[in-house]
Amino acid sequence: MSTSIASSQASSFSFPPLGARRLLLLGGLGLILVGMIFGDIFAVFILHQNASSVGASLVAAAHVALDGDSAAVARSFRDVGSFLENRGTKVDTHVHMIGFGYLALLLAVIEPWIAFSPTAKRRIAWLFLLGSWLLPIGVFLIHYVGLAGSPLKSIGWASIFADLGGLLVLIALLACLVGLWKRLRSPTPEPQTDSLMSACAAGTPMLLTGGALLVLLGFASGASYAAFDLYRHEARDVADLSDMATGAASMDATGVDRALGDYGQLQGDKAVKIAAHAHAIEFGILAMLLGLFQPFVALSNQWKRRWAAVLLLGSLMLPVCVFLELPYGLLAGAFADIGGLLVVFALLAMWIGILRYTGHLDASISETRT
Repeated sequence: MSTSIASSQASSFSFPPLGARRLLLLGGLGLILVGMIFGDIFAVFILHQNASSVGASLVAAAHVALDGDSAAVARSFRDVGSFLENRGTKVDTHVHMIGFGYLALLLAVIEPWIAFSPTAKRRIAWLFLLGSWLLPIGVFLIHYVGLAGSPLKSIGWASIFADLGGLLVLIALLACLVGLWKRLRSPTPEPQTDSLMSACAAGTPMLLTGGALLVLLGFASGASYAAFDLYRHEARDVADLSDMATGAASMDATGVDRALGDYGQLQGDKAVKIAAHAHAIEFGILAMLLGLFQPFVALSNQWKRRWAAVLLLGSLMLPVCVFLELPYGLLAGAFADIGGLLVVFALLAMWIGILRYTGHLDASISETRT
């Protein structure tokens, strides 16, 4: 291999302070951190209160429907729509931040195989991160901004900026795909390997193994839900809605209240089981991705293992305690929030470690090549 090719590969697989891989890794972890903190705040201060308000509005709508007051029914359902929009925009903000964070970590993994110059890849990374922040912030503001001052009749400024953020992310992803296509189309004299990613650091085996087990747990819980609960829940959905309609037709307020209570319990049962399934898989994938990047975490080996253990403990606590929320109520919810905080602390420690990284691994690999 010539000297120019060797130096090109060395720069392609390095981890410079303002390189695309470091930007994507730090930006992705930052998105996941902010998304998780926002989700914890939402769960503690908004979610349960919002659900209670939705339930109260539905009960009020059912009772005024029995009285034949159509105007009051319309007002109650407008309140329900407002509460659901408030909840939906905040859930979407939380989900999009974390989803874009995962995507940034995946792009950091494949960054060396994107056949553009380091400057071009850095610009693509900035474009992706700009869109990844703009979209969830725009979604969050939809409920508060509405259509005020918008040039369009049905889309407000917050939605416009959210769509712009999505467009920026799409452009960045398309550019990455073009770079990968160029890499695949260009013949190389020998297979290329990412030497930095092949290094195994303290905490890597723990995170890879624990992440795989979490994904397995999530798949098992999802399969259990599909086998034992899914069709039963669908049947109960129809039955509860039929009971509400029957109670309203017979002017039976007690029957409507009972059907509403059963319907609320059913939705809660579905929500906690689906959330536990999803969170276990998400945290498992996050642990495995972080396991790949442990060589870039500038902490001692002992602290790498400790933070890996904290991350896995919180990643297990949160979905298990979410699953237990229905029988144990707020106690299980509190432990689920503690699990989320453990994940946040571990992610923050790793983020700081990556920020502190000074390139000692790059230097050692470069010396080996020369």
